[in-house]
Amino acid sequence: MPDQVLRVQSVLTARDHLLLQWLTDHGVFTTPQLAHALFPSLDYAQHRLTRLTALHVVDRFRPFRPDGGSFPFHYVIDQLGAEIVAAQRDQPPPRPGHAKTNRRRWTAARTLGHRLGVNSFFTDLAGHARTHPDHTLTRWWPESRCAQTGAFARPGDPVALHALAAPIRPDGHGIWTTPRAQVPFFLEHDTGTEPLAELMRKLIGYARLVDAGGPRWPVLFWLHSATRAHHLHQHLTTIRVPVPVATASRDHATHGPAGPVWHLHGHPGPLTLADLATTIPDNSHGSLD
Repeated sequence: MPDQVLRVQSVLTARDHLLLQWLTDHGVFTTPQLAHALFPSLDYAQHRLTRLTALHVVDRFRPFRPDGGSFPFHYVIDQLGAEIVAAQRDQPPPRPGHAKTNRRRWTAARTLGHRLGVNSFFTDLAGHARTHPDHTLTRWWPESRCAQTGAFARPGDPVALHALAAPIRPDGHGIWTTPRAQVPFFLEHDTGTEPLAELMRKLIGYARLVDAGGPRWPVLFWLHSATRAHHLHQHLTTIRVPVPVATASRDHATHGPAGPVWHLHGHPGPLTLADLATTIPDNSHGSLD
């Protein structure tokens, strides 16, 4: 029997491989998210995603809306796609049935909306970069990688940082690069369901990371409303903020997260994401090359 991984790899493009990497690392995406991030048009994306589904490298499901109708297709990794990614990463192949279990988990996950929200933030950046070749989403790490022991340590950093199980669990970490700036950041995607005190509590973990010798990168709160952003800044004025904090509200972010939508605490705004690199005086620790 021919090796299915080798057979399918011969028809996959570099974009297909990137899509499989994303699905492996970040779980689930909708058709519009993938179209915006990776393809020149929605029709082109739908055609290619249908082909990848037929090749059994991706799988898909379509949740129903409570008020009738259905959502767009949601894409997850299929078994053959997971085997291809494992081979590329020199990792053991996934167990039989891995993809089926993964698909079932996402169709029933209460966190599906939150994960799609996080992924929408990053695919919006990737989509901006696709149409602005001088902008790049240089890095995109999922929550699971950020939480690993020593995730933000480099050679030469304090021993404590290498040994530290990350005191933070951001929804993602990225590096946004433009011709004039590079901005490493942590993302906190807010759905409005947690009390503001919980958002404030998260800053303690970022302070601990800095105290251990880790990076002092901005924490981006991607909030669901301008009202919530206003209330969060009010809370921030009552404490010593240990790390740079910037907020943006999705109900006013018509330019997407790359645009002039960010309000850095203690500074006038709005700022673009790239502006944070020059506005924050001590964006120490650089990137993790």
